[in-house]
Amino acid sequence: MKNLDEIIGDIEGRLDEKDEVRELAIKSSRTIARLSGSAIQGMHRGEDVAPILRDAREEIQKLKSLLDGHPDLFHGGFVENAMQEASESFLVHAILEADRLPSPKELGVTDTAYLLGLGDSVGELRRFALEDMRRGDVLGASSFLEKMERILDALMRFDYPTGIVALRRKQDIARGLIEKTRGELAVAARSQELAERLDAVRGKL
Repeated sequence: MKNLDEIIGDIEGRLDEKDEVRELAIKSSRTIARLSGSAIQGMHRGEDVAPILRDAREEIQKLKSLLDGHPDLFHGGFVENAMQEASESFLVHAILEADRLPSPKELGVTDTAYLLGLGDSVGELRRFALEDMRRGDVLGASSFLEKMERILDALMRFDYPTGIVALRRKQDIARGLIEKTRGELAVAARSQELAERLDAVRGKL
């Protein structure tokens, strides 16, 4: 047992390093989540969020470099959650700009974080659809609903156990949001049609 202290010292050194990396990773993950949330809110206000997304992308790369050699931390809950929020913000932005969607590799996120972020994007697209409905833009709202449906169709292709990717809840939520939006859009369309008919009648008087 002469070398026990040496072994324990080595283990302690490695764990001290991992603890320091973990603390830095938590801060970085919070920064990514904050930037992603700010980008989403900015999109709803019609702002240019490209600089925010650029900062988020840079922070993701820094986090990946920090966790190189620490895969257990990279796949930990706090990092995965931040990557999920980042995926959502980048995907929503690409949809709004009618750009090609970035891939998980391009964003530097895991497949799981990407799919979960894609599922969350349905809720944000619903918000845009509701905003269009409030403005009387039924066609715009219909376009968002169509995108929501396409995302759900894509998500439904994944029927794996929760241990591989926990998508079932996202699928159920997306389906519920789509059904609700479809009903609200039908009401908005009928209201718009009625308003147009009334305007036509008034024009003849």
